[in-house]
Amino acid sequence: MANSNKTIIHWLRWPLYYRLTLIVLLIILVFGSIMSLVEPNEFPTTFDGIWWAVVTISTVGFGDYVPHTYVGRGIAMLMIIVGASFVTAYFATISAAAIKSQHSYMEGERPFKGTNHVVLIGWNEKANEMIESLLSVKPYKQIVLIDETLHTAPLIENVHFIRGNPSNDRTLQKANIEDADAAIITADQHKNEHDADMYSILVLLTLKGVNPKLYCVIEILTEHQANNASRAGADEIIKSYKLTSHFMMSSYLAKNGLSHFYSELNPASGNLFQVLPVTDRLVGKTFRDASHELLDNESILIGVKRGEETKLNPPLTYQIQANDSLIVYTH
Repeated sequence: MANSNKTIIHWLRWPLYYRLTLIVLLIILVFGSIMSLVEPNEFPTTFDGIWWAVVTISTVGFGDYVPHTYVGRGIAMLMIIVGASFVTAYFATISAAAIKSQHSYMEGERPFKGTNHVVLIGWNEKANEMIESLLSVKPYKQIVLIDETLHTAPLIENVHFIRGNPSNDRTLQKANIEDADAAIITADQHKNEHDADMYSILVLLTLKGVNPKLYCVIEILTEHQANNASRAGADEIIKSYKLTSHFMMSSYLAKNGLSHFYSELNPASGNLFQVLPVTDRLVGKTFRDASHELLDNESILIGVKRGEETKLNPPLTYQIQANDSLIVYTH
């Protein structure tokens, strides 16, 4: 009794569509084989009987094989009564599973199974612009968007939506954060600047706690939280308040339509900034000589990064050292 109960429990643990598939196949094989035995003249082979069972039970009814004896017709009636209900339940279950899967995806409930993807935290106009830029530069890069304010997925190619709190481990596990390439945290537009920064840092701590090696870029709105973001392990801190103010002041001072130039800084335009290690042939050369050499490769030398110090447009006599990194604008 215990063994039979165990078997029943094991059977019931199978997904419903698996069980229905096995039952329908069993009905087709059994009734098809029986019909080939009962009416061998009309169904010369077992395959003919199985073919008749499939056509009949699916309600297609080609009419190429028809039982003629009373026994054969009785078997056919029994198969239709028993089988049609299971076939209907089978197709209804498959349809329901497909609809449920689609709803699960649209509502952000389906986990992401890919690897080497970019996790984008927060949905706003900045996030939308970043997605377009990234897909223009790397069209096959998978992006996982995590947001708890969206109710349905923004239908964008290569973007997988996860609805939930990004400071929750379960949400990050759905995004497969352990196999991600990087994470970008945008400031929450629904909070004030201080609360938005505190929330972003909390998300950063959660990301680093789950995957300490994850490369994290965070947007900070206030100066006094920048140090906390650095202590929390941010690999790159974007101080959007400084960038915006600098661009606005530069536009005012230039008074000559610099906003069109700023739009060209978008990687989607075909040009992008890169930080490159210094090659052996550039060590010891001046900024002027290095600029001329890089121009031959259609790259513009913008500045030099030396440790924590960054120099943009240094003096032409500034000497390049072995441990420096070159900031270039290239395509």
